[in-house]
Amino acid sequence: MTHHVDSKAIEQVVEVLIDEGLEGMDRAFEILMNEAMKVERSRFLGAGPYERAEGRRGYSNGYKPKTVKSRVGTLRMAIPQVRDLPAGCEGFYPRSLERGLRSERALKLAIAEMYVQGVSTRRVTEITRELCGLEVSSSDVSRAAMLLDEELAAWRGRPIGEVRYLVLDAEYEKVRHGGSVVDVAVLLAVGVRADGRRTILGASVSLSEAEVHWREFLGALQERGLHGVVLVTSDDHKGLRAALAARLPGVPWQRSQFHLQRNAQAYVPSVAMRGEVAEGLRTVFNAPDRAEADRQLRLLVGRYRKSAPRLAGWLEENVPDGLTAFMLPPYHRIRMRTTNGLEQLNAAIKRRTRVAALFPNESSLLRLVTAVVAEISEEWEAGKVYLNMESA
Repeated sequence: MTHHVDSKAIEQVVEVLIDEGLEGMDRAFEILMNEAMKVERSRFLGAGPYERAEGRRGYSNGYKPKTVKSRVGTLRMAIPQVRDLPAGCEGFYPRSLERGLRSERALKLAIAEMYVQGVSTRRVTEITRELCGLEVSSSDVSRAAMLLDEELAAWRGRPIGEVRYLVLDAEYEKVRHGGSVVDVAVLLAVGVRADGRRTILGASVSLSEAEVHWREFLGALQERGLHGVVLVTSDDHKGLRAALAARLPGVPWQRSQFHLQRNAQAYVPSVAMRGEVAEGLRTVFNAPDRAEADRQLRLLVGRYRKSAPRLAGWLEENVPDGLTAFMLPPYHRIRMRTTNGLEQLNAAIKRRTRVAALFPNESSLLRLVTAVVAEISEEWEAGKVYLNMESA
């Protein structure tokens, strides 16, 4: 069954843009969104409007009006309804409308909190006018925050289960704390489940990456059922390493090879040597097996023993921590030898947090981060398998 976009909807959009130009973007977007939801309902039902089709699972049942505030203006939506669904079939709600709503609400709340607490700058006031409207009261913000926090807390507390690979990292954001502005750590955990799909296990906001905060974070994951971990990948951090020893004793640790490459440059005595050192490390990391990687590392250390003794000592002491992933099948090893996947997640978070720039409190930051990562995690879990676990 296929359902094509109604050509009349496209004609309407074109006419609106011809008549109103950019000022008609809200109306044009409204038409397209309503048409997209019709298409999505047809796909959900397995049949288009007035179409007789075998295997359909219900029928169209009109529309329900809904007003949605967006960045292009207030949109009047007609939410498609369905009826007579088979037993056990979940109800229909357009993904096109759900996607982005939590992070959008969290972002608006972060900015609104700044506004009502009197810390808004000219830029914040402009964004508040753009996203939240001119009238923002503390009671409105508190009520909206409470509703969203309940939803996001449920996501952070959901059961975890078996996770084969665990990747940990942290990024920093600015928050008002105790009358001053401080950098706080956003702790993040990504897992690869036994079915090979990636999922974001949790997020937490702490004043630092000290051992106590990582230990509490890992403990909360275990309380939710985290088990079966065979490898942990992260950057090197004393607090994190100590917490792993306490919470996941005996689980092998892989130090991110990406970070090792970057850290090594601090010990290279001249700019001219940087390229050859980086190439030497790539030869170690791309070896076919652990024995060859160890041999290449010995050669690399020996090459710089006299000309760059500090570099040689650092390589000898630190690089072995980046070779643990050789215990994995080759394809798994490539995916799990760095924290690059989490670095991309951090970048996605930054794209949203830089709009707010400064958070009024830790709760506001946690709200936005959770909303963003929950949406990304749901996309990962519904998407392609990240690793073929049958080859493990």
